[in-house]
Amino acid sequence: MDKIDAKHVNFFYGDFQALKDISMTIEEKSVVAFIGPSGCGKSTFLRLFNRMNDLIPGTRLEGEILIDGRDVYDKSVQVDELRKQVGMVFQRPNPFPKSIFENVAYGLRVNGVKDGEFIRHRVEEALKAAALWDEVKHKLKESAFALSGGQQQRLCIARAMAVSPSVLLMDEPASALDPISTAKVEELIHELKTEYTIVIVTHNMQQAARVSDKTAFFYMGSMVEYDDTKKIFTNPGKEATQNYITGRFG
Repeated sequence: MDKIDAKHVNFFYGDFQALKDISMTIEEKSVVAFIGPSGCGKSTFLRLFNRMNDLIPGTRLEGEILIDGRDVYDKSVQVDELRKQVGMVFQRPNPFPKSIFENVAYGLRVNGVKDGEFIRHRVEEALKAAALWDEVKHKLKESAFALSGGQQQRLCIARAMAVSPSVLLMDEPASALDPISTAKVEELIHELKTEYTIVIVTHNMQQAARVSDKTAFFYMGSMVEYDDTKKIFTNPGKEATQNYITGRFG
């Protein structure tokens, strides 16, 4: 079943067209990777799914982005509600200046949850799902800044999951991490796809090959090719994809 359906998407920063006529569908509970050189539009496209680009003045969208069949840019859509459903993990870990527990509980409290027992239960569930519980269960009251970079990134994943989204967007989630932390995040992505639809932007082609079911290659604002990851990396249909993957440009 399709979770996300983008139809003829054009996107502009002022007069500059950043995305050109992109259409794609993303299946429920799958992992899709966006690859391509810097400035090709992959992060811009990712941020359309939870309307993060709304925060940038002078932007304009043409086309439709449907999640569960509903156009997320329809006037009836509450952006706060959308962002509960579509969580986001950024390139650099961005924990809040709060305790480990309060970082994960934050979204629940903001959304008006007052039941302390429920919050405790959800925090524990989210930390377990982010493979972090065993490392932090005895220091939940300590500052999130005391954690390593890799732990902070998994904390941010737990924070996104605590409000029970159905989609997780990850914008280069491991680019600032060491190889061991990167491997843990990748392992986590494998485990999470049984529950979530995951879209990841990555500059690391080996990472895309390891974690994703499908891969989209972006170049200069266009989506050049979108197919099963194995096919993209072993037998791409477009010469530009082949050239990028083999390092001839990029």
